[in-house]
Amino acid sequence: MFVSAQPVIHIWHGTDRPDDVTLTAYLPEHPSGTAVIICPGGSYFWLDAKHEGAEVALALNRHGITAFVLDYHVSGVPAFIFHCGKPVYPVVMEDVRRSFQLVRANAKTWSILPDRVGVMGFSAGGHLALWAATDTLSHPAFAAAIYPVVTMTEQCVHKRSRRGLLTDRRDAAVCEMLSMERQAQKMHCPIYLLACDDDHIVNPENAALMDAALTQVGREHRFLRLPSGGHSFGAGNDDNLWLNDFLNYLLQLGIDLA
Repeated sequence: MFVSAQPVIHIWHGTDRPDDVTLTAYLPEHPSGTAVIICPGGSYFWLDAKHEGAEVALALNRHGITAFVLDYHVSGVPAFIFHCGKPVYPVVMEDVRRSFQLVRANAKTWSILPDRVGVMGFSAGGHLALWAATDTLSHPAFAAAIYPVVTMTEQCVHKRSRRGLLTDRRDAAVCEMLSMERQAQKMHCPIYLLACDDDHIVNPENAALMDAALTQVGREHRFLRLPSGGHSFGAGNDDNLWLNDFLNYLLQLGIDLA
């Protein structure tokens, strides 16, 4: 059951960085100690902070999971329309890292166990969640990538997300580094992947590439590939197949829920 949303936390407050990136905490009535930082999707141009943020947080709250919705750096709608603006890489990765630091620093206040903080991302946010799984400073307990953008190099690349992250003036070496299927060896937490065969926004082969790469290097993960569902469905209903599957996966990993 959802109790209340905390006041918005400006994660770069008190630093020399712009004070416009926020983290909103959603606290369950009976916290289990497990927490998730949620990265909504939006092609790195905008954020679906309601459907893939707040609604997901509320769904997780019902299972005792404390949730934090990250309103991270994006390129913005004008950059999308006019093909202008600066790349959000690498600052968007630093937003995630900073969020992990703040959540763990306040773990006692929020009834969280510092070693049970994971990350979940949708679409382009899924790419961000997978990146966090490679980051030794973020060091999530688990990462969930829901209908994710994965590659920046292969034919199935989601070009809009690549442009939002890197602009049209991208460097081949950076694209290689940010292709998450090339970074599977660096992922040292369990990974949950979800894709739907009828997803016409982000090619499900993105998730399949990640699954194959994780399998090849022997990393713990689960890949749920559904025949239908499309894209941008967020948490769905209480009986949503993927959410229940994800929660069962956490239990299999020994991560307690309410």
